Amino acid sequence: MQKIKKTYKFALKTALYITLFLTLSMSVFLYVNNNLNGYVLIFGVITYLICFFIIQYRVERFIYRRVKKIYDDLTLLESTSLTKQPITTDMATLTKEIDKYARDKKLEIETLKIREEYRKEFIGNVSHELKTPLFTVQGYLLTLIEGALNDKEIREKYLNRANKGVERLIYIVKDLDMITKFEAGDLRLNIKTFDIVELVRSVFELLEMKAAKRKITLTFDQDYSKPILVKADMERIQQVLTNLIVNSIKYGREKGTTEVSIENLIKNKVIVRITDNGEGIAKTNISRIFERFYRVDKSGSRKEGGSGLGLSIVKHIIEAHDEKIYIESELGVGSEFSFSLEKAE
Repeated sequence: MQKIKKTYKFALKTALYITLFLTLSMSVFLYVNNNLNGYVLIFGVITYLICFFIIQYRVERFIYRRVKKIYDDLTLLESTSLTKQPITTDMATLTKEIDKYARDKKLEIETLKIREEYRKEFIGNVSHELKTPLFTVQGYLLTLIEGALNDKEIREKYLNRANKGVERLIYIVKDLDMITKFEAGDLRLNIKTFDIVELVRSVFELLEMKAAKRKITLTFDQDYSKPILVKADMERIQQVLTNLIVNSIKYGREKGTTEVSIENLIKNKVIVRITDNGEGIAKTNISRIFERFYRVDKSGSRKEGGSGLGLSIVKHIIEAHDEKIYIESELGVGSEFSFSLEKAE
């Protein structure tokens, strides 16, 4: 049975008290005048009904005006919601709605603060990443303009260095453009079937010299004699593998190992793992490792190069395939990045 509204209860009880009082008063009056009869009961019923409707109307109007002001002042509900739902005059319901409003606003404020902090950090990182090569290029060009242009040896050396600075700028801008396109959904994937084992081998060949400089061995966990076919954008997955393996070389232990394994995850999925025995990542940094320009090295050192966007691009590419990327890492032991792919039938 539906509960009676509290304002109705209030009106019912108040009307009853007034009715009893007036009926008793009328009874006494009629008794004194020796005219007590059945009209007392009729009088009581009519008085009760009139009192109830007057009190209920007055109370609802009284509460409504004040509640409406609260709704308007606090913007408790959207204008579309106000037209769909009547404004309640029940205090318990109103309290619940205000509590819910306060919780939602608190969550919204906290989210905005996090976003604002991230925005400031991101702008600072972009500024730093662009400023370094820009100032480098400017420095070399100014030196040449101020007289070094006539010295052939210095001219060639400085022009080559300035060119490297420009290449780094282009690299950063291209990576940012790619992430923007992924986030906007403008970058389409060219899905086709290919052998993931063969693709890993080709990436190993591309990075062989880079790994050799640090005496790092690029290897599979076992001999994959048969092809493992997957459905994905081959060029993008090659970029994912390249970025992850380059990171394992950069931050891997000298004379260490970067190992790739490919395993069945579920019936129609495979998981590709890239494992190194490098310096590892602290737990406090793992949750932010895929953010744009996020650096584990808080000193701001850029000795390892790169755009600082590699892992962010990796995450966007994998998520564009509707797949997942995972990370497990222990400081001083090493890291393992893994991602899933759809297996071809």
